[in-house]
Amino acid sequence: MIDEKRPVDSFAQSAPIHTAAATDFPTIEKLDSEKLMPTYKRKPVAFERGEGMYLYDTDGKKYLDLLSGLGTMGLGHSNAAVSETLCTQSKKLMHVSNLYHVEGRGELAAALIALYGQPGKVFFSNSGAEANECAIKLARKWGHARKPAADTIVTATGSFHGRTLATIAATGQPGFARPFAPITPGFAYTPFNDVEALDEMLGEGTIAFMIEVVQGESGVWPATKEYVQTAVRLCGERDILFIVDEVQSGIYRSGKPFAFQHFGIIPDIITSAKALGNGFPVGATIARTSVSDIFSPGDHGTTFGGNVLACSVCLTVLDCYKSMDIEEHVTKVGEYARIKLAGIPGVSDVRGIGLMIGCTLSGFSAQECATKLLENGIVVNAIGESYIRILPPLICEYAHIDTLVAAINAIIEEKK
Repeated sequence: MIDEKRPVDSFAQSAPIHTAAATDFPTIEKLDSEKLMPTYKRKPVAFERGEGMYLYDTDGKKYLDLLSGLGTMGLGHSNAAVSETLCTQSKKLMHVSNLYHVEGRGELAAALIALYGQPGKVFFSNSGAEANECAIKLARKWGHARKPAADTIVTATGSFHGRTLATIAATGQPGFARPFAPITPGFAYTPFNDVEALDEMLGEGTIAFMIEVVQGESGVWPATKEYVQTAVRLCGERDILFIVDEVQSGIYRSGKPFAFQHFGIIPDIITSAKALGNGFPVGATIARTSVSDIFSPGDHGTTFGGNVLACSVCLTVLDCYKSMDIEEHVTKVGEYARIKLAGIPGVSDVRGIGLMIGCTLSGFSAQECATKLLENGIVVNAIGESYIRILPPLICEYAHIDTLVAAINAIIEEKK
């Protein structure tokens, strides 16, 4: 029997309000080590809060964050508009499943299609890997309908497309997939930025070519304009879908809404995640209409993807970028960073687009450099023994770059 007099949220009102509990680093490290699967080699620090460009650990030490949660926190930490959206929308409605219409989802799809630049449709998910998984399924169904004898998606060596079984198979780095054999079939690999090899690889059995126009995970390597434009031409001539993974490079990370827009082309399918949610888990697959309409009800799905809370946050994030003249800002600060970093003795190469930057170190270890920077209160990412990856919040200013450059110079001086 329903007690009409009992407040509907009486159970919730009696429960404690729980946020991430601030405690000491040894306790956090011990719990993580004992209770979490050992899939990460974590650094010896526990962050307790963030504000703008900065993080604070459990001892109150301040860190300049030049990694932004692997490229997700484009607006920086604790952005007021994002926090207010989370609070306000969560008090109204968070989730009802994709069986029903909700406010905001179509509006967010329309906003992403407008940034994409041609008529299309969107599937929302919860991560970049899921967005790429959707792109792979979409391409395969399109191929079955249009090219029954074709079954292969070609990707580039050095690429990274996620950690699900299909996306590690798509990833052009065999080490990610090898421990989880049998590897999902239907993928082939061509050398990155090799036009002749691509011409030979894209054949009658190919349904799609999938690339990152800036490879992030392997050290930040931009594609050449010749390579990308040739790929688009070959795909068009041979009835092959052209897919761009914009999970890391998209949502203004490159200075434009999507990095493919630096190359004068429009892909058939793109994927997005990371900075779209500014820390809120989200993924999106965007395809031109003639491709997206190959899906029919039941072909793909998700419990949480595109829920009303996620869509509200993403709309706020996009509105914030619009109000910031973000394209010019990212372009200028990114160019400044590359010039300043290239002037450091021991940095032999600097590359990237916008605020997606990779450095090659010569004469000293990237791992050692990143460790020293962390000790000195600066967060970056070391890839292997030679590469430093820098993915700061897009609100990064010249002064933050100057701080990084001074710190690296000091580390080099100390080693002499």
